[in-house]
Amino acid sequence: MDDRLIVALDVPNALAGLELAGTLGDAVSFYKIGLGMLTGGGLALANELKQEHGKRIFLDMKLFDIGATVEAAVRGLAQFEIDFLTVHGDPHVVRAAKQGAAKSEMKILAVTILTSLDRADLDAGLMQAGDLHDLTVERAARAFAAGADGVICSPREAAAIRALPDSRLIVTPGVRPVGADSGDQKRIETPAAALKAGADHIVVGRPIWQAADPRAAAEAILAELP
Repeated sequence: MDDRLIVALDVPNALAGLELAGTLGDAVSFYKIGLGMLTGGGLALANELKQEHGKRIFLDMKLFDIGATVEAAVRGLAQFEIDFLTVHGDPHVVRAAKQGAAKSEMKILAVTILTSLDRADLDAGLMQAGDLHDLTVERAARAFAAGADGVICSPREAAAIRALPDSRLIVTPGVRPVGADSGDQKRIETPAAALKAGADHIVVGRPIWQAADPRAAAEAILAELP
């Protein structure tokens, strides 16, 4: 199985997630579980997919808080033997998360700038002026310096982040197969383009779980990968 494809289980609850994973079967080995499913049994689903089905799990919580709280939260999540966990890319958050994950194999991935945002969104949030691409690369560099095992970025920044001297894991959401609806994403590329730009993993959700045949959709994406 090609674990470069991570399927986002952005469905209402754990039962729907388990059903989708069953439909995808051995075509998919890596799943993302995010905040949207947290109250729908997301942690239980993560544990079942990991322990009973041998899947890799990316828990997308995007944690952000004071250092002590982040450290405690990450330490608690580490007991689920998660493969990847996201936190916001602010250096103090990354450092705290690494402390919390210190006795586990869980990789801490720092969120740079969400792929649903553009410069106008940053302006509305009173974020630092400057080119969005440059800010994303700088946040990645600072996250690596703080100890992050990898970063989350759009495919359009992957090449520049891969070129950083201490670049590590790069995971890219905002990936859409040729002809797919972009949805709420603003900085997107195709699966092949994202990997060629330097991504280690791509995250795809709606183009798979909204498809009439999710397994066929996943297999078509895998067939596109270089």
